[in-house]
Amino acid sequence: MSRRAIVVGTGFGLRVHVPALRAAGFEVAGLVGQDAERTARRAQRVGVAAGFDSLATALDATGAEVVTIATPPDTHAELAGLAIAAGRHVICEKPLALSVEQAEAMTKAADAAGLVALVGTEFRWDPAVEAVRDAIASGRVGRPHTATIVRSYPILAAAEAGTPGWWFDPARGGGWLRANGTHLLDQLQLWLGPIVEVSATLGQAVPRPAGGADDGYGVLLRTATGAVGVIQECAAAWGEPVEVTRVAGTAGTVSIVDGQALLATPDGSRRLTPDAPPPPSTVPGNSRPWTAREIASYTGLARWLYQRLDHPGGEAAPGFPRPATFADGLAVLRVVEAIQASAERRCAVPVPSSPEESHEPTTRQ
Repeated sequence: MSRRAIVVGTGFGLRVHVPALRAAGFEVAGLVGQDAERTARRAQRVGVAAGFDSLATALDATGAEVVTIATPPDTHAELAGLAIAAGRHVICEKPLALSVEQAEAMTKAADAAGLVALVGTEFRWDPAVEAVRDAIASGRVGRPHTATIVRSYPILAAAEAGTPGWWFDPARGGGWLRANGTHLLDQLQLWLGPIVEVSATLGQAVPRPAGGADDGYGVLLRTATGAVGVIQECAAAWGEPVEVTRVAGTAGTVSIVDGQALLATPDGSRRLTPDAPPPPSTVPGNSRPWTAREIASYTGLARWLYQRLDHPGGEAAPGFPRPATFADGLAVLRVVEAIQASAERRCAVPVPSSPEESHEPTTRQ
């Protein structure tokens, strides 16, 4: 059975969603953008049957059962609401919404409609990220107590770096915390359970004429299981990229080094990921960093959804990886808003929780 999908967004949606959906078995029946003629040209360029400037029109014309949303965060609530009201399953990019209130409404609407509603934190399907989760869940590091994540990139080091205007507009959901930090917060909560307290700073290393959102941040955090951690990112640092990911426990430490997961214990160190090189940083004809890795991981997410639709009422693929649901995206936004409040108040801030949410840690006590 051919399953049809609509992609909303002609940037990341065109570059990553379209090839990933196709690799997972979907027919991409329509592309939705702001300008009808330009979107039609872009759709034709990648072999998508039709381009539209309206999601409602695309839904009526294609009958697609899945909508993926890759647009600025300030549009997510409206677009997801439209898709859900039309009875379509949704994958929405992160951050899920502009605010916790919007995300709560989106989550409740999807649950009430009985639809599959997922967040595009696709790196849950990265082999190294999954290997870290599995090492923690299986007890190979013992009780996790310290998490360290550091990222340093040059992609925003130039004031004139070519980025969409909304990236630095806080009113539209811009900023590096929301753009990339949401991936890392999702991973930490997947690995260690809910984050319950944060102490944070937000910064803009390079002044931007377009706006005042952050290009870096630092967060000290504590989880419900008692683990502590730090996340520090700067996207405006000249030099080679730096990526550090480590979770230390009472029996060992699991790390990601050069795209590979490593486990260190008193008996020595060993690699946990398959004996294969990580995906290349680019794909032919595309100079953007991480594209191949994004497509590979997003294909895993899209394939999970395809299998889930083939098994309604059941589990698509028992075990892990599992996608982030709207409830998980809501939980990440609660942490994001606590980080922003902490940075503004210059003090530690608890992360509010909701009785409707369940975020079981994957750790073994």
